[in-house]
Amino acid sequence: MVNKIVYPLKQIIEVKQKRVEDAEKVVLEKKLALQKEQEKLAQREAERNKVKKHQQDKLTQLRDTLDHVMTSPKVQQMKVYLKIVDEKLKVEEKKVKDQQELVNVAVKNLELAQDDLRKKRQEVDKLVTHKKDWEKEMRKEYDIIEGREQDELGTVIYFTQKPKKKLS
Repeated sequence: MVNKIVYPLKQIIEVKQKRVEDAEKVVLEKKLALQKEQEKLAQREAERNKVKKHQQDKLTQLRDTLDHVMTSPKVQQMKVYLKIVDEKLKVEEKKVKDQQELVNVAVKNLELAQDDLRKKRQEVDKLVTHKKDWEKEMRKEYDIIEGREQDELGTVIYFTQKPKKKLS
């Protein structure tokens, strides 16, 4: 007489487990998005550094020209070009700053997704622990009921055999 013990919250555990799996997928997506944004940031920084180096080279060239040549039109032309390079550097700096903000947003999104995943895992763990405790209680109750049935069966057998022994 073995009764199959069915946990009443089984479907809830399955739903919560599905949510954990979905949250794991979201965390993975957020990690990939963060990685992509970091790669873009590295690319923007490389572009900015290239412009910065170009600016430094042109400044050095201007200084050398000022030291050796005193022709005003060439110096003016170099100063105008340096202003253009400065503007380009500012644009690249802004791109880097904007990309850094996107990276920061991606980091926050990842942290939120990880926090959500942790909470959902805790919910599942609580339900699994509850299930184990519930199953222990059900086994104890089942053992008590089975023990009573065995006692009753033993008593019935004893009393059915007792009169037979007196007759023999």
